[in-house]
Amino acid sequence: MRKKDAIELVQILKNTYPDATCSLDFKTPFQIVIAVMLSAQCTDERVNLTTPALFKKYPTIEAFANCDIHELEEIIHPCGFYKNKAKNARACANKILNDFNGIIPNTMEELITLPGVGRKSANVILLEAFGIANGIAVDTHAKRISNRIGLSNEKEPTKIEQDLLKIFPKEYLKDINHLFVWHGRNTCMARNPNCDNCTIKQFCKKYKSEHKV
Repeated sequence: MRKKDAIELVQILKNTYPDATCSLDFKTPFQIVIAVMLSAQCTDERVNLTTPALFKKYPTIEAFANCDIHELEEIIHPCGFYKNKAKNARACANKILNDFNGIIPNTMEELITLPGVGRKSANVILLEAFGIANGIAVDTHAKRISNRIGLSNEKEPTKIEQDLLKIFPKEYLKDINHLFVWHGRNTCMARNPNCDNCTIKQFCKKYKSEHKV
């Protein structure tokens, strides 16, 4: 895709979803770390129902680091994979205290050293906690839309991200994931996508091939 078309695509999506923002509720950088961790294989809505009680019981990084693992598991149980997520959350809190003086790091290289934080999560944390957009968080929506439109033929999120970074100018990176998430939830669903009402169908390889455009 040409840069000109890529910019037009983003502008159309911004007009379509003017309220597109992060769906996870948080108040501090550490809270977004935990919320993103819980959101793996789980809906943001479910995470947002879980985190108020979680952050009330464990209001600080120290509280997470010293928590009873079984109590933590019980609270986050509705988010799925609760044993692994609880282990990572507590280990993450300890690493932040021990290696980063209790301050959430603000670089990709440092964030991905935290237990339970991969590149996709780190991109979300950098953007939401620090306003830094050097990459794109490729979740299930971004992957699906990128493949359907023809922005990337790759299957691995890291490779899709590299393809997207070659297409979209840096000043648009902060918007891409939010817009793709909203477009994926509201129009370009995994099953039965609403292609007829899609505002960016003129760019879509899948739509053109199926409708012989």
